[in-house]
Order: sequence, then structure tokens, then C-alpha cells
Amino acid sequence: MKKYDQYKNSGVEWLGEIPEHWEVKKFKHVFSEKRKTTNVSLPCGSISFGKVVYKDDEKIPESTKRSYQVLSQGDFLINPLNLNYDLISLRIALSDKDVVVSSGYIILNNNLKLNKNYFKWLLHIFDVVFMKTLGSGVRQTLSFTHIANCELVFPSIEEQNKMTNFLDDKTAKIDQAIAIKQKQIELLKERRQILIHKAVTRGLNENVKLKNSGVEWIGQIPEHWEVVHIRRLVDIRDGTHDTPLYVEDEIDSFPLVTSKDFEGDIINFENIKKISKKDHFNISKRSGVQTGDVLMSMIGGNIGKSVIIAENHNFSIKNVALFKTYGNLNLSKFIRYYFESGLLQKQIELKSRGGAQGFLSLGDIRNLVFFKLPQIEQLKIIIHLDYSTNKIATAISLKDREIEKLKEYKMSLIDGVVTGKVRVC
Repeated sequence: MKKYDQYKNSGVEWLGEIPEHWEVKKFKHVFSEKRKTTNVSLPCGSISFGKVVYKDDEKIPESTKRSYQVLSQGDFLINPLNLNYDLISLRIALSDKDVVVSSGYIILNNNLKLNKNYFKWLLHIFDVVFMKTLGSGVRQTLSFTHIANCELVFPSIEEQNKMTNFLDDKTAKIDQAIAIKQKQIELLKERRQILIHKAVTRGLNENVKLKNSGVEWIGQIPEHWEVVHIRRLVDIRDGTHDTPLYVEDEIDSFPLVTSKDFEGDIINFENIKKISKKDHFNISKRSGVQTGDVLMSMIGGNIGKSVIIAENHNFSIKNVALFKTYGNLNLSKFIRYYFESGLLQKQIELKSRGGAQGFLSLGDIRNLVFFKLPQIEQLKIIIHLDYSTNKIATAISLKDREIEKLKEYKMSLIDGVVTGKVRVC
């Protein structure tokens, strides 16, 4: 990348040095806060990761919508609320639609002739690098006053246009490369599930004799396998479905594990909520978790999410089923692969009959269709799946890292161009 011939100190810490011929202007000289107007006939909108999106009008009372302000296509929108609650989301967007948004948002008018797409990129950097350090109050909320005296670079319109064209082209190509890698990840995940499904329902022998399973949606299974309810092979329990009083006492308290604490293949105890010794005793006496047992979510969008207990922690469980395998790690792994094969989801869909299924009872789980097969064959399936899924996990991890590098490059490119660190025109 080329650089400009001469630079000067901008006097603005987050900008650093800028091209000598560029101007620095106060935010309030470039933008002003738009006067609030209302229009209940427009759809509702909000900001999500730097884009204006539609909201579900049906969930917003008419009285609330009447208080919403008009955001027109081409307006800049700032979400100034609760900055300390979310340091990740992008909070400034150039609207591509006509909507009404919460009166808590800030809408900008430009006071000068400018290329809005250039300022879309510049405000993106302003947001990420600087704006989140502003604000006041417990919830760290901004008003226009907080940003009015902040300073922005202001290149010539001709340069703004050229930088915009360059960034539109380059970022589109980067986004396309990211989308391709994300699609590759989805295909790898599909391949993983197909691999697991085949092994869990057919085994590894391509020439094995098959028989009708007696279950229409399963089809044929190996002749020597048996279709059974899972309760015949595993002792299944649960914990509490109530919300005990959470405590802060580190000495006389115990973790209460929910599916929110499942991270990949482990339970994350780092920020887990704690309950009293008495509540722990009452809950754990009906479950009795042990190393090697399987935990599975029974509720909400996480139904079927599972982990094998890998550490000897003393904890209670909430809204999760416990599959007690009494140290039979092969059975634990086979159960978990079964959950990941799609067979559990199929039974959930059949049970819900097209409606929303937000909860699996203990009875539902105990009656899940499962397979009884020789232990040595079960072990071979597990070894095969461990090896194959680890290879796929490695491939997914590589793709994830490539995506992160592309995102970092994109951010670096935007920052370099809009602040004049590199010259593209």
C-alpha cells in the first residue's frame, strides 16, 4: 500500500497522524441531531451489528410505536444505550430503509456535503476504537452532547468518493471470501452429522445383513441390533426445574449447572451460579452426578445439547437430564453421538407435531428410541467416530481461524484507508 507524501499530527489520539492536506472537524460541525418526527404507518426497526434491521411490529404495542421516531434511508443511526453491557456490537449504521426506531436512539443529519458511504466506514472505526469509551451513568449511555465535540477527519469529496469505491470493492471481496468459508464450515458440519447418523444406525460393516427396525423414520438396521427404549440401558434422572436462591458464599455454596454452562465438550464452571448447601443437598439427592455421566438439556432452543461429565465436581443440575452410565464411558460416548446424529431431533419433531417444542419431560426422554448392540461393536463405532469427527473439527477450526484473519484484515484495511494511513487515490 502507498502512503501520502506528507503527514501531520491530527491532535486526536484515536486518529494519530493524518495526511497533511486533510482537515479535522468537530462532530457537531459535520453532523447534527435530527429533529424527532413520528409516523406509525412505517415499519419498526432497530440496529443490529452495524445494520438497520426490521423488528416484529406485532410485538410492539401501538402506544410504544407512536413514540418512535422516523429514520429515513440515508440517515445515520446511533445506538447510545448501555455501552458497558455490550462492547462487541457495532452501534452506528447508515440506514438503507425507511422505518421508525426507539426514541432512545440518535439519528444524524449531515450539515456538510459529504459521501455518506465514506462516513459509514469512518464512523465504523470511530465506533469501535473510540465511541465505546464515552458515555456516563451506571449504564454508560451517550447523548449527542457526548460526541458533539469529538473530532473527525474530513478529506476532500473527491478523495471520499475514491476511498469509498476502493473499500466497497475490497470489502465485498473479503465478505465473499468469508461467506465461502462459512459455507464450507456448514458443509463440514453436515458431513459430520451424516457420518454420525450412518454409524449410529447402521454400524461400520457395509456388508452387514439388515432388517426392518419396525420404526418407519429409522428404516433398516443391522440384523443383530435391537430397537429399545433408552431406559432399558441407562438410568435416567433429572435435577430441579425451579430456580433456587443464588448465593455468593464461596465456602458453603455449590454450582448449579444448566445447559448455558455447556461449552463444546465441557462444563464451564468459571462464572457459574451458586446455591446453598441445603438446596444442593435437596437437588443432588435425586440426581447424584458422577464423572462419566451424560448431561442433556431438556428445555428451550438448547434441547439435546449435551456434555459428558469429565471432572469430579460436586454440583447440582437444573433443566437438564442425567444419563447415569456408572463409569461406562463407551456407553456415554455412544449416547452423545446418538444425540448428535439427528435421531433425537426427529423424535422431538414427531412429538411436537409441527408446533413449538420447548420442553422434554423425563418420561419423553426415557422413552426415546435407542439401539442395543454388542459392546465390542459399540467400541469400534466410537473409535471410528472419534477419529473422523476430530479430523472434521480440525478442518472447521482452521476455517474459523481463516475467517478471523479475514475479519482482522478487513478492519485493518478500513482503518488504514479512512484515516489516511494508506493511500488508495
